[in-house]
Parts: sequence; C-alpha cells; structure tokens
Amino acid sequence: MTPAAAVSSPLLNVRELAEWLRLKERKVYDLVARGEIPHTRAGAKILFAPAEVERWLAARAAGSATRPGAPATIAGSHDPLLEWAVRESRCGLALLTQGSRDGLERLAAGEACAALLHLPNADVSDFNREPAEERLRGRDVALVEWARREQGLLVARGNPKKLKAVAHLARRGVRVMLRQEGSGSRELLERLLAREGLELSSLHAVAETASTESDLASAISTGEADAGLGVRPAARLFRLDFIPLAVERLDLAVLRPRWFDPPLQALWRFARSRRFAAHAASLTGYDLAHAGEVSWNDQA
Repeated sequence: MTPAAAVSSPLLNVRELAEWLRLKERKVYDLVARGEIPHTRAGAKILFAPAEVERWLAARAAGSATRPGAPATIAGSHDPLLEWAVRESRCGLALLTQGSRDGLERLAAGEACAALLHLPNADVSDFNREPAEERLRGRDVALVEWARREQGLLVARGNPKKLKAVAHLARRGVRVMLRQEGSGSRELLERLLAREGLELSSLHAVAETASTESDLASAISTGEADAGLGVRPAARLFRLDFIPLAVERLDLAVLRPRWFDPPLQALWRFARSRRFAAHAASLTGYDLAHAGEVSWNDQA
C-alpha cells in the first residue's frame, strides 16, 4: 500500500497501517498500548484515520514529545512470591499493590503494564475472567496464570479461638481483621460468607484494615486481631496456624505488546527457573503446574 492510497482510505486496520508504515504488526500494537499513536476502536477492532496518523508522523519528525506509555509497574494484589521474584530477578519492575480492583483500573487507564488479580466470581468456581471481560475487553490484554495458591483463616499458634470454618468468624469474641476494599481477598471472604448466609456486617471487624498479606499476618501475630482471611505462605512466614478454605488462581493481566519488553521477559524467565520453583515450594501453598497458561485473551 502506497502512502497516497492509505490517505485516500477512510480508516485503516492494524495490518494495513503496519504495511503503510513498514512496521511489524506487533510494533503497531505496542504504539497503541503506549498511547503514542492516534487510533479509535470499533468493538474489538483498532482503527486508524490516515490524516491523524500523518499529523502524528509530522509531529514526531519535528521532535514533538509523545505521551509516555504505561510505566514498568505491576499493580494489583500483593503476593509474597511475586514480591520476592520481582526483587530477586532484578527485572526493574515496580510494584503498586493496592488490591486487585485498583490494579484492574490502573491497567485499564494505562497506569501499569500489568496487574496481579484474584477476583472470584459469585460461586467461587473461577477467578478473573469475568472482571477482565467487563473492564479490559478491547484493551489488548491477556490473563497469564502466575500461580494457584491456598486461601484460608490465619490464626494464632494453637488456634486459641478454635476456629475451623469461615462461619466461625461470626462467633462472639472473635476479632477479625479485613483486607481493604477492592482486594481479591475481601471479595473472596464475602463470597465464602454468603455461602453460609452471612455478611461482613456479621463479623466483629477491628477498625484497621490490612493492605497486604504481611500486614494481616503481622496483626494476628501481635494480637491485634484473632483471625483474617489470607494465604498459607503468610501464615508460614509469621508462624501462624492456617485453616484452608479455598484455592484461587492468580493471573497477571498484561498489556500484550508490553509482554515482550525486557522487564516482563526478565521476570518470566526467572519464574521458570529452578530457584523460583524451589522458593515457591518452601513458602508452601503454591501450585505452579499451570503457570504461564493463558486463561483469557482479548483478541483486539
């Protein structure tokens, strides 16, 4: 396709634009993900107005600054294994762990290149696909499984309150620490309580909420709360007892063009190493059998 033919066309798709600009289609997707090239969407399709692209090319030739792309940041849920892997791999990624819902929104807004999610559906039979379909459709994102991990009740050593089920959290005299609103753990707790005909208001929740798994485990270990819903690795790290309740799937929601960037590739290479597998086993509560599988893919 010649430039003149391109300009005479009303809208171009990704393949046509790549041919016109003599770029690989992956590079076009990368420019879209970074917000650097003017485009529009019609459902799941990405389209380009030739006149706008011409102006964009002229601005680049003149040295005009373009809007920066999504930063090398993983938003979303806190996970002890991911936190360790980001640090030990020296991949250069930053973590912004303010909950799965926050990560979902930051990814959709282009404020992160990936987000760790563990958002359950209503009957806890699946994780992350429903919110991805609702919020990330048309944004060129894929869900890549990070791990599966056990969620359950974190309690003091010896389980002094004799808690054995989620319904026991509603017993008189049991102080429960909740995770922050928008976190996957809080939504999971709500779903598990609903199975028993209970709501969060049925619990005696302490005033403070925990922003991370470590915050929750620390509060229980120091006696600030009697119990909370968290992951087995946090219980092990803080020498707490653990009552298993569910297995959840942790997915990395990733902007597909950014998957090929050095930081995410460095992290993923490390996640396939023997050292990573050994550390996951030492933490306990993780299952890596399906790590790397794509559980949802937005075919933009």
